Amino acid sequence: MERLLYVIIALFFVSIADAKEVDLNTPTGILYGTLETPESSSSPLAILIISGSGPTDRDGNIQGLQGENNSLKYLAEALASKGVASLRFDKRGIGKSTSLAAREEELRFETYIDDVIAWVNYLKQQGKDKCIILGHSEGSLIGMVAAQRADVRGFISISGAGRPASELIIEQTRKQLPPDLMRETERILSELKAGRTVESPPPALNVLFRESVQPYLISWFRYEPAKEIAKLDIPALIIQGSTDIQISVDDAKMLKNASKRARLLIIEGMNHVLKRVPNDVQKQLASYGDPSLPVSEELVSEILGFINPIATKSPNKSLKGDAVY
Repeated sequence: MERLLYVIIALFFVSIADAKEVDLNTPTGILYGTLETPESSSSPLAILIISGSGPTDRDGNIQGLQGENNSLKYLAEALASKGVASLRFDKRGIGKSTSLAAREEELRFETYIDDVIAWVNYLKQQGKDKCIILGHSEGSLIGMVAAQRADVRGFISISGAGRPASELIIEQTRKQLPPDLMRETERILSELKAGRTVESPPPALNVLFRESVQPYLISWFRYEPAKEIAKLDIPALIIQGSTDIQISVDDAKMLKNASKRARLLIIEGMNHVLKRVPNDVQKQLASYGDPSLPVSEELVSEILGFINPIATKSPNKSLKGDAVY
């Protein structure tokens, strides 16, 4: 019954919004995305949604994982039902943008940043002059750097790390690796942080540190989330779920403490894929491939509360400090 109810709700969202396949020409090929436009709204505001790390597509689904969670798709549809347009896209090498997969040794973190800026410009060409960047997981860091260079009105971080990526890798591997491999992991990370590649990493660490991926890691490690969000002079909203097994509440607090213009929101019971799931490992893992679970209603309502002052603000007046809330 719950699954049927959600399907009905999803169909209702579709009936009042126009979900259109769009494409973006880049110097190296075409990126593909979905522009979700409410039929009853002509607002110049739109949210650009950036998906998380690895093989995560525009809808929030992880390629290679059985089942779909549709987290970002459901979020876009929920926003459209409230009159808010959004654009989400497949990153290079993912989903329909697979053909843009550069050789791994040529990929850089800045490539993703440049693509986000290009999508912001695309939205402006469609009449969406008030653009807000929303980054989920790794998309948070990509988004906050892009927001420094693009003409956007606000920034939203959902499940974004507050620590450098190198520290997250150490935390996530410490529980899984024996002491000798952990010491080698720390040594390799130290070299990469210094901008130096490492020849012939141990085979057991090849999935993390193969030579072809090291240039990307070096480019990624240059950016520290807390330092990057501190550079933003636009309204920001930092959202974190309390049952997220990938990113902690402490990470969200680090971002908030670094930003003078950010508001912090902790959503009780929300996990990394934006669903209300208890802090149980099996239920958490199952939710990553369960399309029957809706996204958090509180998440949607808080995003709406954040963007409403931006949507109604005159373009010749700047938004200062906490006054926007």
